[in-house]
Parts: sequence; structure tokens; C-alpha cells
Amino acid sequence: MKKLVLTLFVLLTWIGFVAAADLQSAEEAYREGKFASALGQYESLLNAYPNDPHLYYNIGNCYFKMGSLGLAIANYYRAFRLDPRDSDIRHNLSLALENSAERLVPTGMPEVLHKLFFSLRSDELKGLFFLALWLCCLLEAFWLVKRRGGKAVTAALILLILLAVWYGWRSKIDHASLAVVAAPLAELRSGPGSNFPASASIAQGHLLLVQDAKDNWYDVIVKSQGLQGWIEADSLEKI
Repeated sequence: MKKLVLTLFVLLTWIGFVAAADLQSAEEAYREGKFASALGQYESLLNAYPNDPHLYYNIGNCYFKMGSLGLAIANYYRAFRLDPRDSDIRHNLSLALENSAERLVPTGMPEVLHKLFFSLRSDELKGLFFLALWLCCLLEAFWLVKRRGGKAVTAALILLILLAVWYGWRSKIDHASLAVVAAPLAELRSGPGSNFPASASIAQGHLLLVQDAKDNWYDVIVKSQGLQGWIEADSLEKI
């Protein structure tokens, strides 16, 4: 047993050492302006650490430097969903969206309110919700036994409702089926095929809400322009 634990410890230490060396190599390539090389190394690391927001952030930086605005936005957005509190991720995502005439903060919403809304990750909100639920149950049980603490029960219930609304709203946003235009231009058509007439050309970097899919086409809503239609999947990058 001790031998197995020691072997696992050595293996994990070695894996961590290799990952740190690979990360340093990628960062050096980026600083030297070798963005394609850095991109390949970051993407290799992402295969081992698929939920690391900073890898997505660094991949987004590489694409931004290489002029691929759509792919930069897609990766910044993935990083933002994983770590919405990170100021660098938020800043670069906002900057990239502005370059494509999009906005991270909806029109009319104060930025401070938007930051507050995204001050916690979805899993943190879920954890707080269940803590509040247990607290409500405990306080309710105490009130039933002692007939005391009615105000605390009310306050806990209000907190539970607020957290439920917050978590539900965030979960809907975080799990929305989004895509970004990755091609220089994407034709918005009235149906799922190149034989359908095009109603608009959507520039690279625009965010789309995916409604449906058929063959190699997506039914999308271009919220910033109030348009809906079908775009070929090869022109998009799903987030």
C-alpha cells in the first residue's frame, strides 16, 4: 500500500513538473512572438486540463495576436464562463467583443451590476443555494420545536429565494448554446442550405444564439442586429 501511494505521489509530481515546463515553454514562445507555436502548446495542455480558464485565456490571446478575432472571442468566452471574476479575462473579452461591435455588458445595465451578477461561478452559486436550503430546514425545525426564531426563518427563506433566482438565471446564461462567427464573413440564409437566399452578411466576431441544427447548418439569432436565419456550421465556432 505504501509503495502504491509513493508511486502515485511520484507520478503526480512528475506530471505537474512536465505541465509546468510545457506552460513555461508556451509562455516563452508567446513572448517571442511565436504565436502559432504557443497556440499549439497551449492546446496540448488543454487536453490534459480541459477546465483551466487561463489556458483558454492564453489561447484567446494567441488567436487575437494572429488576427482570428472570432476564435479569440470563443476562447475568451470559455474562460469567462469558467472564471467570471478574473479581471484580465473580462477585460480581454470586452475588448475583443468591442472590436466586433458586440458588448459584454448589455446596453442599459451598469457595469458594476454586471460584475456583481458574475461575481460568483455557477458551481459556487449552486453550493450557496444548497447551504441556504439546509439552513432553512434547520431553522424551520428549530421553530417547529421551540416556536422561536420566526424572523430568522423568514430571512433565510428570502435568502434562499434570491439565491435560487440568481442561480437559475446564471445557469440559463452559462448553458446557453452560443456560437461566434469565425470566418471573415458568414452568410445568413432563410433556410439550411446554400440554395436558400441570403438575407445578410455577418462579420467575424459576432455572437450568435443557436436555436437548432440541420445537416451542416445552424439556425441562429444575431441578437446585436435583431436577425435570425441559417448559417453554415463551418463558418462558426461553438462556445
